[in-house]
Amino acid sequence: MTTSIYMVRHGESPKEGNERTRGLTDKGKQDAIKIAGSLKVEMIEVFVSSPYTRPVETIRGLSEHAGKELEKIEDLRERVFASGDTRISDKELLPLLKKSFADPNFSFTGGESNVACQKRAIAVLEGLLKIYQGSKIAIGTHGAVMTLMMGYYDSQYGLDFLLQSSKPDIYRMEFNGYKLIGVERLWMNPRKDGYST
Repeated sequence: MTTSIYMVRHGESPKEGNERTRGLTDKGKQDAIKIAGSLKVEMIEVFVSSPYTRPVETIRGLSEHAGKELEKIEDLRERVFASGDTRISDKELLPLLKKSFADPNFSFTGGESNVACQKRAIAVLEGLLKIYQGSKIAIGTHGAVMTLMMGYYDSQYGLDFLLQSSKPDIYRMEFNGYKLIGVERLWMNPRKDGYST
């Protein structure tokens, strides 16, 4: 019995503001409408998200179209790069990402490592695979945590993948039990702005 996980990376968001409450730009909002339109044919049954505003706003329209509740799950939040909820600039973030993928246990004081982020997110993902076996599940997510979840099952999903992904982006992961059997990219408007959160 195959379970489908739709990783929906959030759309474009403002460059400034609080990590948790930054929403979407006008372009991000338009892309969220496109996501709802393109994924409605998939007949997704379960909707979960990082609690941060930008991924919630990215998949809310899709969940509403399906007439389903959108559950916010704290352990699906973006990797915590530093203490506090202030956004790290792209200039600061890129070297941090490079160091983190070279040394998965690296973290700043008050932040978390790739290992710690991956562990909490995979616990959620495997719980979903168990509870909703055979279902179609959309996850509203972020670039780094999405990459770490996908990379847990296949090492090709690493830093290069993250840097080449777009906002938004959509990947359908097919599972047989807990075994990943296939990945397909569903978003066809790539933008190379992958490393900003």
